[in-house]
Amino acid sequence: MAETNVPLKNFRNIGIIAHIDAGKTTTTEGILYRTGLTHKIGVVKGDGDGATTDWMAQEKERGITITSAAVTCFWRNHKINIIDTPGHIDFTAEVERSLRVLDGAVTVFDGKMGVEAQSETVWRQANKYGVPRICFVNKINQTGGDFWKSLESIHNRLSKQAFPIHIPIGFEKTINGVVDLIDMKAYTYTDFSDHELVQGEIPADMLEKCQNARSLLVENAVEADDELMMKFLDQGEEAITIDELKSALRKRVLAGDFFLVTGGDGRGVIVEKVLDLMVDYLPSPLDVDEIWGKNPKTGDEVSRKPDDKEPMSALAFKIATDPFVGKLIFIRVYSGVLNSGSYVLNTTTGDKERIGRIVRMHADKREEIDKITAGDIAAVVGLKNTGTGNTLTDPAHPIALESIEFPEPPVSIAVEPKSKADQEKMALALQRLAEEDPTFRIHTDEETGQTIMSGMGELHLDILIDRMKREFKVEANIGEPQVAFRESIKGKAEVQGKHAKQSGGRGQYGDVWVRFEPNEAGKGFEFVDEIKGGVVPQEYRPAVMKGIRETLEGGVIAGYPVVDVKATLYDGSYHDVDSSELAFSLAGSLAAREGIKQATPILLEPVMKVEVTTPEEFMGDIIGDLNSRRGRIDTMEDLMGGAKLVKAFVPLANMFGYTSDIRSMSQGRAASTMELAQYEEVPPNVAQEIIEKRNK
Repeated sequence: MAETNVPLKNFRNIGIIAHIDAGKTTTTEGILYRTGLTHKIGVVKGDGDGATTDWMAQEKERGITITSAAVTCFWRNHKINIIDTPGHIDFTAEVERSLRVLDGAVTVFDGKMGVEAQSETVWRQANKYGVPRICFVNKINQTGGDFWKSLESIHNRLSKQAFPIHIPIGFEKTINGVVDLIDMKAYTYTDFSDHELVQGEIPADMLEKCQNARSLLVENAVEADDELMMKFLDQGEEAITIDELKSALRKRVLAGDFFLVTGGDGRGVIVEKVLDLMVDYLPSPLDVDEIWGKNPKTGDEVSRKPDDKEPMSALAFKIATDPFVGKLIFIRVYSGVLNSGSYVLNTTTGDKERIGRIVRMHADKREEIDKITAGDIAAVVGLKNTGTGNTLTDPAHPIALESIEFPEPPVSIAVEPKSKADQEKMALALQRLAEEDPTFRIHTDEETGQTIMSGMGELHLDILIDRMKREFKVEANIGEPQVAFRESIKGKAEVQGKHAKQSGGRGQYGDVWVRFEPNEAGKGFEFVDEIKGGVVPQEYRPAVMKGIRETLEGGVIAGYPVVDVKATLYDGSYHDVDSSELAFSLAGSLAAREGIKQATPILLEPVMKVEVTTPEEFMGDIIGDLNSRRGRIDTMEDLMGGAKLVKAFVPLANMFGYTSDIRSMSQGRAASTMELAQYEEVPPNVAQEIIEKRNK
């Protein structure tokens, strides 16, 4: 279908989100096949011939999604931009940045497992961005697959406001279609690869169950509209027409706290029903509120409507390196029209840049287009200084949209090139990878001169090193994983920092009194100026702050950054001739060193929220092992199929290699996920060991 005949109300920007292995990518493949984009269904497997959206070598080998891929397809005169996101916790930033620019989502669940750990994480992320979603219970046709038990786990762990709109016909291997509760018809197939669903009557033994489910759906739908509610109360369910019911359900889904549930085999013809739900119930760009941002010149709040006539505004949400066209920047246009060859202003950096080409992505294949209109998603080529979360706007009408925040990466490794030739290539490779991935950081350790890579977990860093070797042909030696410790204080101290030097000619003189005390967790460093009168002249106070900040960044007890400290400058003295910014900066630095030492310094470590799913017989071993890693068991729950879920908090320092340890402990049958929960104080005996090791 030509792109030009699709009105904006028929656009859908949809994310596919789920726990790892729930079948997101397979469902996306099913959708592409059913909408005629591919001639066969790609399979997610580890033999290198993977799915359309899993196009990186590492994704094909490991059978997992690492980067979110964007594809465009058409269904019932609607244009659907789909982003297939990763399920592994290490790539959670990919989900975060995709949800930031999407209007709706399909949450996929594994029908054999129900709600899993990462299902909860992506659900919370969708709540955070207010993204309406529908639920697809996948794999219910497999042994152990159960639509009703999965629905129960959605009710128990995510939301009671989830209602079936389709009811599966059959159980496990005998599943062959669904009953649609809107028109109360059965839609069946004989083989999942059938080209169409056959409409028929509801099987007699299902009729009562379907009628009850429909009554529940109608009862909850009419809450969307007072008039409809009155009609329902006065005249009953029969009085509500199909159009009224669909319109009311759409209203409820768009509110973001009501969810329609369907189920089936993501590879099969049943995904046509999922496509129908996307088109009928998920938002178009016009259903989403106007977007607000700030005018960078005046600081005033300004808004943009999803309209081609408004000034152009867009958000860059992903950067990828394409072997054929170079740097690709994925953007969502919120208002106006972006033409290829035009100039845009990056309000985040202040740079003016020219749009080279605009491409519509079908996973790793691309088609050149001449413009992107409001509400659409595409990729642009030719931007040199644009990063994730940057706003691109019409230079005459600038706006800065809210950026995307990413968590700090807790795991680090040292990496060094194997040869001189690898050195330059490595610097370029790391720079490129850091541009693409906002949760990957690189810095040089001042003391050792080593390059340190930081990421969200071991798998994350593994993949980055693998990409460095393959895409950039860099050979490197890799160190052991390291934990990103932090330092802080528990007590209060008031100290003097005095820098006075006299050595012929002009001397140096700076003298300050600073109070150091703990700040709220997560607040970082705060500087308070309480100087009365001119004991420390105004022009020297920023230098005091700079001296303190630099010292805290370099660490005081073990060389790790000091966080969550409040420093109050309350007294001092100066010399008419010998005082300078440098002298006061050094005085601030001396005060910081002494103040932290006197204010009961502590070491903080990242503590991970760990979730383990295990068959019951390994439960004792798993819990014993977590305890031996300094873990605190939080809760234990029963899951579908007799499995158990253990939630615990464990220091990251004790979790390296856990994935393989848990496999050998459970004959490969247990699985785990972990994400950063918070920073906590390291016990004194452990802290002492870390400090001694670090100071060596």
